[in-house]
Amino acid sequence: MNESPFDLTDRVAVVTGGYGVLGGGMADTLARAGARVAILGRRRDEAIAKAVELTEYGATAMPVVADVLDEDSLKAGRDRILSAWGTIDILVNAAGGNVARARTDGEPPFNMPLDAFDEALRLNLHGTVIPSLVFGETMARQKKGSIVNVSSMAATQAISGVMGYSIAKAGVENFTKWLAVDLARQYGEGIRVNAIAPGFFLSTQNRAVLIKDDGSYSPRAERIVARTPMGRFGRADELSGALQFLCSDAASFVTGVVIPVDGGFSAYTGV
Repeated sequence: MNESPFDLTDRVAVVTGGYGVLGGGMADTLARAGARVAILGRRRDEAIAKAVELTEYGATAMPVVADVLDEDSLKAGRDRILSAWGTIDILVNAAGGNVARARTDGEPPFNMPLDAFDEALRLNLHGTVIPSLVFGETMARQKKGSIVNVSSMAATQAISGVMGYSIAKAGVENFTKWLAVDLARQYGEGIRVNAIAPGFFLSTQNRAVLIKDDGSYSPRAERIVARTPMGRFGRADELSGALQFLCSDAASFVTGVVIPVDGGFSAYTGV
């Protein structure tokens, strides 16, 4: 019997921000599909803890301490992974998130500190571009690999209060298409670049904005759920199917796309 086209056995995956709520769930998905997983991030203890968690249920994993905005640390991490495992087949750019000081909920946009805007832009856009170029260079030499970026509902619609984050994610979507075209044309069909656009998921970063101290929804959360046809927030494991598909041979003719995983949010006008 032929192996499943979704199988990732012995492939090497790098997940930036791989110890966060969504990034950690993505690391779980890849490990369960058979990949060896490098958990990359700035927080050494959290990267180690996640790698240990994966190994405890039989996966092969390693922590890689690096900053997605620091090219030198990423190159050092890349070299360490190549030394240990010989290849890099998958990159998932899960690092990112909003910057609290860049939020403008209920405030005039003119009050937003420009340095906070720059921070949101660098974290989400530069923090996707730089790892893609560092690890994509290895994939180009191999003439094979899959890069999966993380976009957002904020990339294509105006979501109040998150201007910097929204602009950065719109940039991520354009970069996804741009890099997909350029790598395929220059290095062949074996290198693919795609993105997932999650709808609304509860995470460490947004919980305080969406959930009150008594556990009930905030007014913002109520508006989000009302605009989501499925009537709830997503779970981290619900990104698994789209992620595994994009990383696997099942998506061998798929590049330059953005897949929403949003409970119908992007399809609904609210009417």
